[in-house]
Amino acid sequence: MTTPRTASQSAALNFPEPTPLAESSPQALVSQSLLQAKRILTGWSRNRSAILQALLYPAVMMLMFRIVLGGSIDATSAITQQRGIFGTVPMMCLVGAMSGSSISAMGIQRDRETGLLGRFAAMPVNRTSDLLGRLLAEAARLITTVALILAVGVFLGFRFEKGLLSGLGMPLVVLVFGMSFVMAMTAIATVMKGPQIVMLVMVCTTLLMFFNSGFVPIMAYPQWLQPFVANQPISCAINAMRALTDARYPGTLAEPLTKTLLWSAGLLALSIRGAVKGYHRAAAD
Repeated sequence: MTTPRTASQSAALNFPEPTPLAESSPQALVSQSLLQAKRILTGWSRNRSAILQALLYPAVMMLMFRIVLGGSIDATSAITQQRGIFGTVPMMCLVGAMSGSSISAMGIQRDRETGLLGRFAAMPVNRTSDLLGRLLAEAARLITTVALILAVGVFLGFRFEKGLLSGLGMPLVVLVFGMSFVMAMTAIATVMKGPQIVMLVMVCTTLLMFFNSGFVPIMAYPQWLQPFVANQPISCAINAMRALTDARYPGTLAEPLTKTLLWSAGLLALSIRGAVKGYHRAAAD
């Protein structure tokens, strides 16, 4: 039979104390970024308007395009031998990536106004974890958006005609371009206040959505406008995704993919420094 420990014996017990992670350590960056991503995703899941804008809006728009313009697009495609669904699905994936980025931008503004960014800056956490966590949350949003649009696209007749392995490159194209656009919106959100950021995103997405090779074939545009339509970033990304999925696509993958990577790299190079500096400046306000 054991006897209970006395108070002096209990006081003598030494329990190991956890060693806190250094703020600048890679372990702290990874664990805290994942925690921030979980916080942001949880907030989005409780915001019905955010879910509608980020996930359902692109899929519903694709259905509307197919119902309203399906006949005219298919008639033009009969001449060019390029089927409309293989342009509509990639186009709406990119539109979803761009339009949903305003949610993250508004979240940054809200956290700055409520003082949450300032509190993170004063806490013993990695200074980059919040920004990296937002990017991880955006990556999760992009993948979910693409999966939903592809599901609707398959229902409308979209197929991976060049094989599933080649088709897996399609979400990667959306992810590369989408993350560069998110970084640009992050840089803008740190210096712009109010709902103007949403209007800016809407203007960009509307212009690029109606002047690209996925909406109608390039030959359908006025001749003076065709060079712009053929080389703007959305058209390049759409053509790259068509080359990965459409067996009738007349071109090769190398040219549109190279242009997409150059557009994404250029946008990232112009915005990453401003996004990081602006984010830290917003946290210090």
